[in-house]
Amino acid sequence: MDGNRRMKIEIWSDFVCPFCYMGKRRFEEALRQFEHRDAVEVVFRSFELDPNSRRDVSINLVDHLVLKYNITKAAAKANIENVTMQAKMMGLDYHMEEAIQTNTFDAHRLTHYAKTVNLMDEITERLMKAHFTESLNIGDHEVLMTLSVEVGLNGEEVQKVLSTGQFGEEVRRDQLRARELGIRRVPNFLIDDRISVSGAQPIRVFLQALEEAWGK
Repeated sequence: MDGNRRMKIEIWSDFVCPFCYMGKRRFEEALRQFEHRDAVEVVFRSFELDPNSRRDVSINLVDHLVLKYNITKAAAKANIENVTMQAKMMGLDYHMEEAIQTNTFDAHRLTHYAKTVNLMDEITERLMKAHFTESLNIGDHEVLMTLSVEVGLNGEEVQKVLSTGQFGEEVRRDQLRARELGIRRVPNFLIDDRISVSGAQPIRVFLQALEEAWGK
């Protein structure tokens, strides 16, 4: 196999999607087991589960599910408990009952800026942890500033991005491409522009897809 061979993997996800965080963990483990992992480039793509959600909100996930799906609080809590147990099996500490359902457009813009300084994975991980484990409002600019500095981003540059709307076009392009590819749910993993894996699949499924793409 060509020693110069490279493989690109694009991951469409949203920071408030519980299965996106789980899928990220399973994919990372598959990549760790992949023989050619050093030849793989991973790029996170933007996808908003609810583009119409407000940024300045305080509604938690329980109330959000009750309103969105017209179910009881007991049913909402049962669904959350099930997802929380799945996450726990992967070492993820979800506190979903307190998770704030906010608009993620600015967070996605921030990840595109982070990509320009090679910190895209770091800010993506930090945003997901902030939402699911720490119950922070990742639509709030002050929260985004704090998280950005934590992972090594330049505070002044982050402030400029958040206040001017920079990288909004990049977010829209990711979303448009998702529609063109027929991506309706996340997470979605596009491997080498050929093989698509949808959902938080088992590690072996990701590993098989990586090996198949490399073999081609």
